[in-house]
Amino acid sequence: MTDTAVSNTLAYLQQHQVMTLATTGPSGVWAAAVFYVNEGFDLYFLSAGHTRHAQNMAASSRVSAAIHEDYGEWTAVKGIQLEGVTQPLQGQARQSAIALYRTKYPFLAKVPAVIQSALAQVNWYRLRPDKLYFIDNSKGFGHRDEIPLPTHVS
Repeated sequence: MTDTAVSNTLAYLQQHQVMTLATTGPSGVWAAAVFYVNEGFDLYFLSAGHTRHAQNMAASSRVSAAIHEDYGEWTAVKGIQLEGVTQPLQGQARQSAIALYRTKYPFLAKVPAVIQSALAQVNWYRLRPDKLYFIDNSKGFGHRDEIPLPTHVS
């Protein structure tokens, strides 16, 4: 895979806002659209603890996700498919995610105080992919390139 493919994938992540997060847990499989922000290939998002996807992530941190636009024809489809592990964030990691989120979504500075308070109470997560593919149907139906990901030491 070329450095260009990695750069294009990172640019795609920066240019989009919503990922569809797929989880599984005691109530079965579930998909939910969440706003995200990325730092490299790590994706950060928030969710209230009572939601089905948050409950599923508490049971199994392994998830998959898709990021794409709404296309009118299949040859135009581009996007990202990934799988990885979520982790709830605490302390400085949580504060860093919130800062990234506020930078990408400046409208948050203008939301009412009740929403600001709710945002302070929700759970924040990191999704660290261990497999990531860039989809580009302009290169052929179902064409996807696996993007090499950095190895993290925990």
